[in-house]
Amino acid sequence: MSLILDKINYYYGKGTAFESAALKNISLAIPDGEFIGIIGHTGSGKSTLIQHMNGLIKADSGSIYYNGKDIYDKDFKMTDLRRKVGLVFQYPEHQLFEATVIKDVLFGPTNMGMDKLKAELAAYGALKAVGIGDDLIDASPFELSGGQKRRVAIAGVLAMSPEILVLDEPTAGLDPAGRTELLNLLKEIHETKGITVILVSHSMEDVAEYAERLIVIDEGEIKYDDEPRKVFAHADELRKMGLEIPQCTELMGKLADAGLNVDRSCLTVEEAVNSIIGAIS
Repeated sequence: MSLILDKINYYYGKGTAFESAALKNISLAIPDGEFIGIIGHTGSGKSTLIQHMNGLIKADSGSIYYNGKDIYDKDFKMTDLRRKVGLVFQYPEHQLFEATVIKDVLFGPTNMGMDKLKAELAAYGALKAVGIGDDLIDASPFELSGGQKRRVAIAGVLAMSPEILVLDEPTAGLDPAGRTELLNLLKEIHETKGITVILVSHSMEDVAEYAERLIVIDEGEIKYDDEPRKVFAHADELRKMGLEIPQCTELMGKLADAGLNVDRSCLTVEEAVNSIIGAIS
């Protein structure tokens, strides 16, 4: 296991009259090479959870182990963790700060001590991997489109050769085409580089199609941790948490209730089409 969270608790406003539990007894094992989706309503604790994964927030109690080492040990180098567990924030503007795209992506590998040539190779390779061409490397990152900014932010993390890539709502604000392009990019990175991807999303369709494993957070607790198909089978429970199920799953359930012999567990349009064709042919 590359990353293990063991009984993590975290409180907002700890020690004040406004103290509230943000994470409650969270235990998770993140093996190498998974594509994981994390869902939950606003304020459920999703962003707080992923910021624990690379040490940006320290738990009030519990332990986190990276490759068998406790990240809270005094001898543990947190910079090593943050190189290997890369976090891409929801708003790329919070991550981009240099005058040009190439300088922004170079910052990470240079800061971690790579020599100039290796840093440049890593930066150019990362930009190529996310589809940013040579025509944009000298542009200001703040002049790019929303989708391009996200790609540059991802490249800045990829340039440090992470083992785990954590993304907080990376498709927020993108149009459908941009969202699909970005998700396909993450899928390709996952498959070709073997990087573990952890995707926080409000889109049930996105996690249904791309995630192999789905974690549901509600009021700081893990309610479900399973294959998406099995998680979305708990439709009524998810709705009580303020969540929905994928539209295809909703439609297929209604068709099945109406007497059509279809698979009510379909998650994607392709699955639904095949099931309907099979039922009427």
